[in-house]
Amino acid sequence: MLDRLVTESRNPQSEGIDDMSALEIVELMNREDALVAAAVAGQCEPIAKAIDLIGDRFRQGGRLIYIGAGTSGRLGVLDASECPPTFSSPPAQVVGLIAGGPTALTTAVEGAEDSADFAVTDLQEVNLGPLDVLVGIATSGRTPYVIEALRLARQRGAATVSLACNRDTEVERLADISIAPVVGPEILSGSTRLKAGTATKLVLNMLSTGAMVRIGKTYGNLLVDLQATNTKLKIRAQRIVQHLTNLDATSTAELLSRCNGELKTSIVSARLNVPPDEARQRLREADGHLRRAIEAESQNASSTTFSDLLLGVDAGGTSTEAILARREGANLTIIGRGVAGPANPQVIGFDAAIRAIRLATTQAFQAAGQQQGRAGRACLAIAGAGRPPDQQRLLSAASAANLAEEITVVDDAVPLFAAGTPRGWGLVLIAGTGSLARGKTKGGQTARAGGWGYLLGDEGSSYSLGLEALNTMTKALDGRALRTTMVELCLQTLGGSTPEAIIDRVYRQSLSRASIAEFAQCVTAAAEKGDEVAQQLLQRAAAELALMLQTVAKKLGLIDQPSPLALAGGLLIHCPMLRKLVLEKCSTQGLRLDPVTLVPSPAEGALALAARTNRYESAR
Repeated sequence: MLDRLVTESRNPQSEGIDDMSALEIVELMNREDALVAAAVAGQCEPIAKAIDLIGDRFRQGGRLIYIGAGTSGRLGVLDASECPPTFSSPPAQVVGLIAGGPTALTTAVEGAEDSADFAVTDLQEVNLGPLDVLVGIATSGRTPYVIEALRLARQRGAATVSLACNRDTEVERLADISIAPVVGPEILSGSTRLKAGTATKLVLNMLSTGAMVRIGKTYGNLLVDLQATNTKLKIRAQRIVQHLTNLDATSTAELLSRCNGELKTSIVSARLNVPPDEARQRLREADGHLRRAIEAESQNASSTTFSDLLLGVDAGGTSTEAILARREGANLTIIGRGVAGPANPQVIGFDAAIRAIRLATTQAFQAAGQQQGRAGRACLAIAGAGRPPDQQRLLSAASAANLAEEITVVDDAVPLFAAGTPRGWGLVLIAGTGSLARGKTKGGQTARAGGWGYLLGDEGSSYSLGLEALNTMTKALDGRALRTTMVELCLQTLGGSTPEAIIDRVYRQSLSRASIAEFAQCVTAAAEKGDEVAQQLLQRAAAELALMLQTVAKKLGLIDQPSPLALAGGLLIHCPMLRKLVLEKCSTQGLRLDPVTLVPSPAEGALALAARTNRYESAR
């Protein structure tokens, strides 16, 4: 029912808006609008999936078709109309349909949004087919015009995407991909041209821009798929060609003339020193991607292996580090480091994980002053890559990315034996965003405990500790627990102190796993200041981590005998109090840990593995 929709509910913040000054109205609207970006951020994954879907259909000759009523329809038509001048795309590639037709862009058409017949007629006119992607835009999620359009699209085999600002809606049930940035009640009840309209515009910007980028309409952030049909575009084309070829103005003008004003053809011709016809062929072979056309040559050239270079990569749940080193006799000299975002394939997907690893590797080569190429050997230590099928999948992708001549993939605990234990055996404990204990005997027998991920385990990790901190905070606000220093630090980090603000931040803005893990810092900081509640949380975390180690040691028969221990992960590395508690509890459980080594850079352990043997049997 309409009265149950979030977008139709009353906003308590604006109940007195008619008694506000102009400045108060502006400040109120600004505060409410600030919630929109976070709501859209919570939908990044389905938006990305939609972009990949649209790009794939574009490459097959399909179209992107927006359909909606009222503000939703106007925004769809606007985005579609801006694609040809922005990306030089064919006018029919992105289409916008609005209930009531073009008249409805400026004048309300009575009953248009409630007409299923209008949807049938409009889609017949554009000849919707199986290669197309239909994006049904309906803030409420219940607009009959859009619902009927999605039904018809499914019948015709077209891909469907829904965009609404409410959850669990009819349009969502009819869509292959559902995008639902919930922005909350409007400052004027039901006036969805406000926050909901802003969220819709942001999402549509992402869909069309992302898809155009994916099919090669840009080089970096430069719009290169343009045709110089007027003075402004000729100047822009010349400026871009000059920037990407380092030619002077006269040479650039001559080049563009030889290439019939085709910007991408001109750049390929200059960069690869080939005639225009061959440049066009290179572009066709690269599906129109300028970067691929240019780099295909350099990738072929760089297929020569830098046999004296070794690569070690630590790809974790929070960040990825790559280290490039040169072998000089029996020694290794680190010559470059690179850092990228998270790369746990179980969390962000395998393709995204390889992209992060490749980015970190590229940065390491650049830091070393080397052209991008293949190292002689590489060891990739990847969180979430403990299963052989996953390792093989990642190995195939890394090989296709030309990272090294010889590559091994291991889980993120393996390099810690190399970096943190004197002879490659002993115990390993990781407590970062997640948690895991591993063990290895002198004879090569292995065991593990933990590492089940944040839904099933990760006890003693930053995520687990952060979640406990937030839980304690809510209890304190209820009066069920003490309001201590840790609680105040959590509230400061959240940026709100009322139940409404907290619920909005956590649920409506979709607080991520990484964001929750950051609240572990509130616990450690408060514990160091003497906060007893925070210290109790650290005690519990230490007990869980010590139990993991004890479990592994029992499996391997390492209780009551000296065993090396390597400690890693941001939480253990940066919290001496937690380390001390863990070691104390291990001691009371009969573990004799000696030596204990901190490993702040597991990538150095991966590098050591890359240097050992051709096939790294000792790493497995």
